[in-house]
Amino acid sequence: MRTPSKLSDLVARRGFLIGAGVAGAGAALGTGLALPGGSPRAAAATAPPRSALMTAALGTPLDDLPDAVREAHETGPRLTGAAAERAARAARAAKTLTPFLDPLPVPRVVRGRKGELTVAMRQARVRLHRSLPYTRLWTYGGAHVGPTIEAKRGSRLRIAWENELGGDYPLAAVRVPFAYDPELPLMWDRPGREGAAVRADVAALPPWAVVHLHGAVTGGGNDGWAENAVLPGAAQLAEYPNEQPAAGLWYHDHAMHITHLNVMTGLGAGAYLIRDEEERRLRLPAGDREIPLVVYDRNLDLDENGAFTGGLLYKGIVVADDPYELVRPFTGPFNLVNGVIWPHLDVDAGWYRFRALNASNNRPYLLKILDEGGKELPSDAFRLIGTDSGLLPKPDPVTAGVPLTPGERADLLVDFSALRGRKLRLVNALPEPGARPDLMEFRVASRAGHDAFVPPKRLATSFTPVTPAAGAPERLVVVTPVYPKDPELWEMEETEAPESELPIDGIVQIEDERGAVRTFRRVSATFEDPVRFTVAAGATERWKFLSLEKSEGAYPHPMHLHAVAFQGLSREVYDVSSFTFFELPGGGYGAGTTTPIRWKRNAPLTAAERGPKDVISLAPAQLITVGATFDGPPGRFMHHCHVYEHEDMMMMRPFVVQPEAVMDLAPHHGHRPPS
Repeated sequence: MRTPSKLSDLVARRGFLIGAGVAGAGAALGTGLALPGGSPRAAAATAPPRSALMTAALGTPLDDLPDAVREAHETGPRLTGAAAERAARAARAAKTLTPFLDPLPVPRVVRGRKGELTVAMRQARVRLHRSLPYTRLWTYGGAHVGPTIEAKRGSRLRIAWENELGGDYPLAAVRVPFAYDPELPLMWDRPGREGAAVRADVAALPPWAVVHLHGAVTGGGNDGWAENAVLPGAAQLAEYPNEQPAAGLWYHDHAMHITHLNVMTGLGAGAYLIRDEEERRLRLPAGDREIPLVVYDRNLDLDENGAFTGGLLYKGIVVADDPYELVRPFTGPFNLVNGVIWPHLDVDAGWYRFRALNASNNRPYLLKILDEGGKELPSDAFRLIGTDSGLLPKPDPVTAGVPLTPGERADLLVDFSALRGRKLRLVNALPEPGARPDLMEFRVASRAGHDAFVPPKRLATSFTPVTPAAGAPERLVVVTPVYPKDPELWEMEETEAPESELPIDGIVQIEDERGAVRTFRRVSATFEDPVRFTVAAGATERWKFLSLEKSEGAYPHPMHLHAVAFQGLSREVYDVSSFTFFELPGGGYGAGTTTPIRWKRNAPLTAAERGPKDVISLAPAQLITVGATFDGPPGRFMHHCHVYEHEDMMMMRPFVVQPEAVMDLAPHHGHRPPS
């Protein structure tokens, strides 16, 4: 990687890719480089601003950026020649798939025998849509979505995740420069390779996989540590205590550096349902009326004639390439539910329980159920009863859709009894939902069925809100903006205000609602940095997540803590305009605040966010505080952004839970925060 010493030289070479498939076409806009370790002094030159079109390419909807289309016309050509022909064929191909032809697959349910279970990872050929050729996948148990594992609270389950995978890596990956043509769907919403060659580095990957049971309160040795993946012929042995309330957990691959690719080979999701007596007494819809809805998006490969090959395609959109490559995290044109593109489900005219999961790499969803006229299901027929880590204290009527960022879950009750003979659509109501907003169709039986279910008014009576004491340990995790480099996850420690002029690399000042200014310094920024957060077993802590992204419409960061359920305590909005990137004297960029970022207002938490969670949506310019009691087994765990590309780009950090008596004997008492 080149490290120019002059920012002016750097900008002169910088290519933002908006041309006709040619790297480097377009206006010079600045760069991002790896920070070389920090600097006590600020340089005069700051990074050039991010253009509106680049902001759009990185995830903010075009409708929120009126200057983006104008910039495209002024700074670069539309697609021409062979590139335009390929793009047009791809756009036509996406329209050939008819929605709602295939029935929704419902994964089989498996349970352990004498506390043991084996799940084999194996190769399979499946159809993602009846009009497509078969697709070769790596799977859990032979299906695109793995079997639903059921466990009882308090009953230990040991699972052998056996690696029986083989053959070439079943995912073609390409990288293509961003090009915008207002007459065509956006590049990430088009199938096909756009003329790019398949990446040899991805094609050479072995079947190296590790399973993380997301949401499980288990010991560090059973959590699916990202570097403890196994090759074919070996098994990952894990023990899950299931000493936690009834909840809809899920399992997925978590292999270091390649999670964003492995999940797309087919190792993306399977449900793991913990049952308990409190849930049983509610007599919620069960059996064929309790159905997982695992939602994610994918892209498909095309041959040279524009016909689907059946192969999955990872198309990375390169937004900037010189001297630092900036790639948009994956979104694709086709939304799948339970592994099938736009399926349908025949339902009786009665109550159903749907366990919804966003298992996508990057795409957020706002789930709504619409009738034939586009009218939303009334709130008395659509209720949220649980979230990531268990049931809510009481049902929450769904009045504005169900938001889900990657990794989040929703436990839903839907009443079809007044909709006999109707067809309804589950849609993603967010901007730029893919090739179409539809996810699936519900087809309600024309005859009334016998349904004696009455939704309970109270649910988890055992739920106890987390209430950290005034002096509880506090952690601060900062997420830096996208551009001029990939976002980073910084762990911070409070420090004295510096005497030298700001900005200083790694120094962030925050002015709170009362006008008090606190100064924090970065103590880690990559996965390889030493552990900085050591938590006393049984302690209740506050964790604060702060996004310094300035574009309000950008995709949120789903922040995830392993080994614990937490609860949202507050959401605040800040003016983050004073955070800046600047040239360091020895080359490269530093980043910090020129003046304190300032509190603007409080923002509401949803009913789900006030319930038991393990992922929470961090929107731009927000600071979210959660409370967590680390009362599970000790060990080494991870916290990270659940955008798979981000965690693979080092937006993931280890933390350790230890008995307090052990911590007291550690040199310097470990890395405990002030209390």
